[in-house]
Amino acid sequence: MASRHKEAGLLIPNMLLLIILIFFFSTFVQSMIGFGSALIAMPLLVRLLGIEIAAPLVAVSALLIEITILLRYREAFDFAVVKYLAIVTILGIPIGVYAVRYIDNDIVNKVLGIIVMGYALYALFAPKLPDLASNAWTLIFGFIAGVLGGAYNTSGPPYVIYGNARGWSPDEFKSNLQGLFLVNGIIIVTVHAMGGNLTSEVFQYMLYGLPGVILGLVAGFILSKRINPELFRTTILIALLFLGASLLVL
Repeated sequence: MASRHKEAGLLIPNMLLLIILIFFFSTFVQSMIGFGSALIAMPLLVRLLGIEIAAPLVAVSALLIEITILLRYREAFDFAVVKYLAIVTILGIPIGVYAVRYIDNDIVNKVLGIIVMGYALYALFAPKLPDLASNAWTLIFGFIAGVLGGAYNTSGPPYVIYGNARGWSPDEFKSNLQGLFLVNGIIIVTVHAMGGNLTSEVFQYMLYGLPGVILGLVAGFILSKRINPELFRTTILIALLFLGASLLVL
């Protein structure tokens, strides 16, 4: 799909600008609220570039974003709180990475749409969840996060639900998520590399999107204290509902 775009002469300036905007907005959201970059970027980039390019591309960009944000909030991070969740997640990542290579793009789009819409609905209505005190829930949520992360770079929803159910404070929430995302990102990028998915085309698109990533991080860090976080979060979740719906019906 990406090759067809280049042959049609759309990469510059139309497609290039769109890629920069996607990376800017998705990175801005992540730097503002601690998660959401892949949930926004994946549906858009899958439709624009195809899953073969979008999955490793978002994995590489997410790793850069997570390293930067974790460095900013490193003092609040406690790996002991999430180490078992991270270990189990690692087991599910290779399954997701390799499974998605053998699934039709239409199916991928619909599954991703359901994931995005399901998370947005959950986050909007915030149902009260049990405490999930049993370690069995750590295994379940960690493994699901790994599979989703490997396939779609969307390990966030299981982590967010798990953190809410465990009653993490806001500071713990943001710092723990970045630590988990960083562990995931390293493994996901490694598996993509071993599978031959990190092609020159992927890095070319990463180079195109890098200005958007940088600007998104800077804008998010500057504005995170100035924008009402609840209003911003609600707006983003409504946008995610429309993004997920578009993957199901288009």
